[in-house]
Amino acid sequence: MKSADLSLLRRVYEYIKPYRLRLVLSLVFAAISVAFTIIFPLMTGKAVDAIVSGDGKLFIILIVAMAVSAILTSLSQYLMNRVNNSMAYGISRDIRKDAFSHLERMPLSYVDSHPHGDIVSRIITDADQVSDGLLMGFTQLFTGVITILGTLVAMFVVNWIVALVVLFVTPLSLFAASFIARKTFSLFYKQSEARGVQTAFIDEMITGASVVSAYGHEKANQEKFDRINKEWAGYSLLATFYSSLTNPVTRFVNSLVYTGVALSGGISALAGMMSVGGLASILSYASQYTKPFNEISGVVTELQNSLASAKRIFDFLEEKEESDDSALPDLSVSEGRVDISNLRFSYTPDREFIKNLSISVKSGMKVAIVGPTGSGKTTIINLLMRFYDPDSGSITIDGQNIAAVNRTSLRKSFGMVLQDTWLKHGTIRENIALGKPDARDDEIRKAAALSHIDSFIASLPEGYDEIVSDDSDGISAGQKQLISISRIMLTDPVMLILDEATSSIDTRTELMIQEAFMRLMEGRTSFIVAHRLSTIRNADLILVVKDGDVIESGTHDSLMEKGGFYSSLYRSQFSS
Repeated sequence: MKSADLSLLRRVYEYIKPYRLRLVLSLVFAAISVAFTIIFPLMTGKAVDAIVSGDGKLFIILIVAMAVSAILTSLSQYLMNRVNNSMAYGISRDIRKDAFSHLERMPLSYVDSHPHGDIVSRIITDADQVSDGLLMGFTQLFTGVITILGTLVAMFVVNWIVALVVLFVTPLSLFAASFIARKTFSLFYKQSEARGVQTAFIDEMITGASVVSAYGHEKANQEKFDRINKEWAGYSLLATFYSSLTNPVTRFVNSLVYTGVALSGGISALAGMMSVGGLASILSYASQYTKPFNEISGVVTELQNSLASAKRIFDFLEEKEESDDSALPDLSVSEGRVDISNLRFSYTPDREFIKNLSISVKSGMKVAIVGPTGSGKTTIINLLMRFYDPDSGSITIDGQNIAAVNRTSLRKSFGMVLQDTWLKHGTIRENIALGKPDARDDEIRKAAALSHIDSFIASLPEGYDEIVSDDSDGISAGQKQLISISRIMLTDPVMLILDEATSSIDTRTELMIQEAFMRLMEGRTSFIVAHRLSTIRNADLILVVKDGDVIESGTHDSLMEKGGFYSSLYRSQFSS
């Protein structure tokens, strides 16, 4: 076995360790079940001999003992299955819990650069595959192995010559199963990867269904899905083909075992080396002995699939998290002075995006960041919030380097409204109170009134207790944005970031929101990203960004007098 496979098994065992007591119980119940299963053929042989000898009393005793044995076997199997279910689904729950917890600590760069559907597939589908494999492993593998060993011992007790015949043929079955198992692992891993790509594509297309329909892209999407589906089907077919070979191969070897037992046992019986009952017992043991090999072949297939899925989950768990900065001091904001010095940043190592950016923002200033699409406006905001860390340079708030304080306190110092709104599944009350879960009802209602969403909420059947989600049909993009604005009104932050905060709102409501924002921004350092330049005319400082550089800065009037890029950009929106 390769070191990588051993490492993977060790990782799986780490999740099994907390369930060691249940694992021992499962083994005990499996051993009890197998013990009675092995005793049963022996009693059957004795009963046959009792019939031949005419010993009716012994026959009745053996029949009762066989009935008790069957009941105890069923009971121990039931208890073993209960324990195994508890173990397998508990381990699956723990893996999924760790994966989701890890996701919440991942840097935004990972989430941005990986298909969301693939991440979902790893956390949900692959975790299910692991639990299915472990369940079969615990339920059938333990019992099968113990049955094989116990039956072999029993056959040696009944007739050692027949047992040697069985022992000689057995390695053929083990060799065949091992050879096929090595082939199937890589194919099951590729199958899991292809399933992740398929899930990601479906998730993407469902999310953008309206855009796909609007641009008539259904045919192209169908063709791409067919290619992905064909690739997945190809890996699945090969994996299933190789894994399906295990059962017929082991059945063939098992037939050889049974034939060898029947011939050697028959010869031994004719030679007087065993009784007719002993022959019946040994044939029953031969059947018992070969049956677990067929079950184990299925278990091996499922375990290969399970290990392939486990590898995908563990690969995800090994992705680098954001550094733990909980031990760092909290950010203490008294003035809200922000200084960006010699900042350099790149999304990819081969292309520098922001080059030597330096900005000085005084306390209480309203700073607007404008520029064409892709110029770096949102990137500056992401760096301020430490969603990304710069390659070099520094950002300080009131003289404190944001890299030297914990992220939680930094982000709590900002109130942020993004262009892309998001609602969690829950009540409107819960969505507004997202940043302040302990907010009083009157505070929530006041925040809703300030963002002019209160009249809409009042029109809903359940009011503030109406259940909404990000894909709710009964609520528009503008209303979602107003709920997002209510959050910032409620948290009453020290500093503000408004990234196209009113982009989905009608003009009349926007004017009212702007008034509320002006009151909210009073005395607070605020960063406003805007495409509609009319909304930032009153900003204390306008930064014009292009290709990651600040090419102009000043007030609206000074930039218009300068007649540069900002003036051209403004006049293109208001040609009159």
